[in-house]
Amino acid sequence: MLGRMRLSDKLTLRDLEIRNRIWLPPMCQYQASGRDGIPRSWHMVHYGARAAGGFGLIIAEASGVVPEGRISPFCAGIWSDEHAKAWAPIVEFVHEMGAAMGIQLGHAGRKASTYPMLPDNKGRGTVPPEEGGWETLGPSAIAADGQAVPRAMTLEEVRAVPGEFAQAAKHAVDAGFDLVEIHGAHGYLLHQFLSPMSNERDDEYGGDFDGRTRLLREVVDAVRAAIPEGMPLLVRLSATDWVEPDGWRAEDSERLAPLLAEAGVDLIDVSTGGNVPADIPAAPGYQVDFARRVREASGLPTAAVGMLVDATQTQAILDREEADAVLIGRAALRNAEWAIDALRELGVAPEELPYPDSYFRGWDRAALQE
Repeated sequence: MLGRMRLSDKLTLRDLEIRNRIWLPPMCQYQASGRDGIPRSWHMVHYGARAAGGFGLIIAEASGVVPEGRISPFCAGIWSDEHAKAWAPIVEFVHEMGAAMGIQLGHAGRKASTYPMLPDNKGRGTVPPEEGGWETLGPSAIAADGQAVPRAMTLEEVRAVPGEFAQAAKHAVDAGFDLVEIHGAHGYLLHQFLSPMSNERDDEYGGDFDGRTRLLREVVDAVRAAIPEGMPLLVRLSATDWVEPDGWRAEDSERLAPLLAEAGVDLIDVSTGGNVPADIPAAPGYQVDFARRVREASGLPTAAVGMLVDATQTQAILDREEADAVLIGRAALRNAEWAIDALRELGVAPEELPYPDSYFRGWDRAALQE
């Protein structure tokens, strides 16, 4: 890009223009109270508030492409017409607030059927069938830390996954979402196939780099073919397992990213970890350099995430051209208007802030008169 990127700048991906570069990442809400994956009023309020709070793009939480793909029995889904109809009014309201909205398509694999990460939960173990859980699947019969051993998927089951993602993507289009993101991170199914620490298959979906990346590449191809040409496609990657040399490494992500670009991916959302226990040096901005490396390797725009907490820090990421957008997670849970506050702090004129009209009396009148 020419010139200095600003958080307030629009970003265009294919036919979609996003009003700024402050985005809400997918975060599990565990509010599909009917255990059917159907979003509820909570989702309208949660996502609607952040859209009203100035975020440019809202990405809905990881939503199961099949029932057994949900992270927990209380997670959202997008595998049927009923789900599309339930998501549609939420998407419509986000659009009314001036934001774009995407949805993360996910399959949790061996990390499915877990207890929700809520204050009164029973831990992070696997919910047994007698409590409403289900048998989990994975590339190999290797358990995630603290969870049940999954059943290794048959070749037929693996080959069915791209079609499951594609069908879910079609439902997302029907719901009115502006983009879809494929979840290839945080130790969920597609990441499980990428990492040699969770994939010991000896067929075409295991072994070397080409084998372990095959399923993700096939999912990308299937989803790209299922959505309109002008609709952006994002992929979320864990750039590293943080386990050297045995895990998925940053060098692997740099090798994979250009292949995703060639397949029609428009932006890579760069995170790290989540597949196996690791010593992760968590600190403000600790994942940003991985977004830079993927950006340089692929030529694609990237979004950075991970302990991004204030306007100065996030604007500096764009100043250094390490990423093209920032994803504000936990800070946005604390403050639904984080985006507006950050843009104000960076000097955006009050009349240019993305306030809903009904809130105009809350503007800084002194600043408006300057």
